Amino acid sequence: MRADEIEFVKLVGIEQSGDSVSLAYKKDVQSHINTIHASAQFTLAETQSGLYLQTLFPELEGKVIPLLRESSMKYKKPALKDITAFASVKDEDKEKFLELFERKGRASLSVAVEVKDSDGVCTAQGTFGWFISKI
Repeated sequence: MRADEIEFVKLVGIEQSGDSVSLAYKKDVQSHINTIHASAQFTLAETQSGLYLQTLFPELEGKVIPLLRESSMKYKKPALKDITAFASVKDEDKEKFLELFERKGRASLSVAVEVKDSDGVCTAQGTFGWFISKI
């Protein structure tokens, strides 16, 4: 499934291009101080973390239930321009996940996400802890 087919993601205005998602700086996602609202940035980052899991493990799509168990966000700079989210997973964490998933049919994996504006300035960083189990 494409991330931008999710109704809430569409409501926020997040757009998908390839394996990344972005959000335009526009009035309907701004806070009271005219920056992109923290909750909109969180939604962008969380959406990217789930999309990234699909790109890491395309063979599992439709065969597992991914559940976000925990998350943390740190807002670093005001978001005053269009923003894009970038995700990553450490190689050793991916290997550990695959080993445990193959053995038990379930495992956890943390995805790191950086949100950057159109100038490359990091506006927020987050970690999203997913629990993934076979259907």
